Parts: sequence; structure tokens; C-alpha cells
Amino acid sequence: MGDQIRFQTDEHIQKGVIRALRARGVDVLTTSDAGLLGASDESQLAHAHREGRVLVTQDQDFLRLAAAGLAHSGIAYARVGSSIGEIQYWLLILRDVMTPEEMENRVEYL
Repeated sequence: MGDQIRFQTDEHIQKGVIRALRARGVDVLTTSDAGLLGASDESQLAHAHREGRVLVTQDQDFLRLAAAGLAHSGIAYARVGSSIGEIQYWLLILRDVMTPEEMENRVEYL
């Protein structure tokens, strides 16, 4: 099996999701970890792309950036109101069935 997907979460993702994923050995970088608190959406998406990480978000602005053609390493979009368990479940599935290469410039709705 090739490399597994690594994630970067934006400020909207609950800390419980991050803790649950890390407890399962998933490589997750937060906006805070990356020193990007308060940074523009474009900056966050560019950082995730440079690092080869799928951006996990509940912010529709990232969907607009993807639709505008901004290059990215993938966006995993969770609708507002999704539970910690739902987001974790779908991210684990995404990591298990997709490769980083398959996620390039792709948006997955969780």
C-alpha cells in the first residue's frame, strides 16, 4: 500500500475529531500547529497543498476556492452539524480507500 492521506484541519474542526484521529494513528496537523491561526483561507489551503495534506473543513469558502481552480491536495468537507463521530468515521474511510494522488484537486463531502 502506498502513502496514506495526511490531514490538516482548519479552525472550525472540533478538537475531539483531532484527538480521536490521532488516537488511531492518523497524521493530523491543525491550523494552530501550523501557525496559521487567523490566516486567510487561501494561505491555509496553500500550506496544506505544500505539505501534501488534505484540508478538513466545515467552511464553504474552501469549496469556492476549489471551484475557482485553486490547486490543492484535496478537501474533505463536513457539513455543519456533523458529529465528532461522523467526521472521524468518514475521514478514516477516506484515508483507507483513497491515496494522496487520488485526492489531488478533489473535494470529498463527508
